[in-house]
Amino acid sequence: MTTREVEHEITVAAPAQAVYRLIAEVENWPRIFPPTLYVDHVERGEREERIRIWATANGAPKNWTSKRTLDPDNLRITFRQEVSTPPVAAMGGTWIIEPVSATESRIRLLHDYRAIDDDPEGLKWIDEAVDRNSRSELAALKTNVELAHASEEITFSFEDTVQIDGSAKDAYDFVNEANLWPERLPHVATVRFEEETPGLQSLEMDTRAKDGSTHTTKSYRVTFPHHRIAYKQITLPALMTLHTGYWTFEENEDGVAASSQHTVVLNTENIARILGADATVADAREYVQTALSTNSRATLGYAKAYAEGKR
Repeated sequence: MTTREVEHEITVAAPAQAVYRLIAEVENWPRIFPPTLYVDHVERGEREERIRIWATANGAPKNWTSKRTLDPDNLRITFRQEVSTPPVAAMGGTWIIEPVSATESRIRLLHDYRAIDDDPEGLKWIDEAVDRNSRSELAALKTNVELAHASEEITFSFEDTVQIDGSAKDAYDFVNEANLWPERLPHVATVRFEEETPGLQSLEMDTRAKDGSTHTTKSYRVTFPHHRIAYKQITLPALMTLHTGYWTFEENEDGVAASSQHTVVLNTENIARILGADATVADAREYVQTALSTNSRATLGYAKAYAEGKR
């Protein structure tokens, strides 16, 4: 069996420890890898873990599982695909983060792989795919790691929760059935909804603002019946460069706590244009949080009425 080993590298303007942390903590991945929609842990030990990744490939959502070994002392992360897709027979590799200076580091990405039956055409296809993907992934990673490191003061998260005297399944169904939102939610004008793969949804919708204007957003959603729906918005309003979030439904002795969580990175370049020349980052933060919370709370309120009406 022929195993091919290749290496790609890039230098980034962020400290090595910060870069390692961004790659090691998988909840950061939707921020730093543009194709990544959501990542969660299947198993998690101190140094070993299995993670499930949902991402878009050529515009279509996919998911797979990888095993990872974390080595924070040496700033290394090794990974191995559990089930590879033909023509790949096996695929793994290592991230190595090396300090160049206090504010700069080198990211090395190593891959090892083999083709099914050592097929030369298959190996050539993998060579090209790994080379193309590694170059684009490292270039995107450089941009997004530098942004994430620099934008910690413009990155924020918040959550709204309502208590529902009903079942988690009914509350979950209301949020999951986004194709019915134009009939169920006054602030939603139209929806274009697809779920070709069960549990992976594409949701494009036009929502009405208080002033009567409508704006279009598109998200990919990953669903976990009946307790969580995670999403990443890919068409963003002008004041955001990133918007991810999730809906959760946790049963308790009084029924179910339904929550909507948001993580946002502000687009500071557009603050003056949207909010006026004197507007500050704090103003933009308050504006965005109010807008998102208003819609989330409205949706949670209607989900509450729906679930309590089903009792």
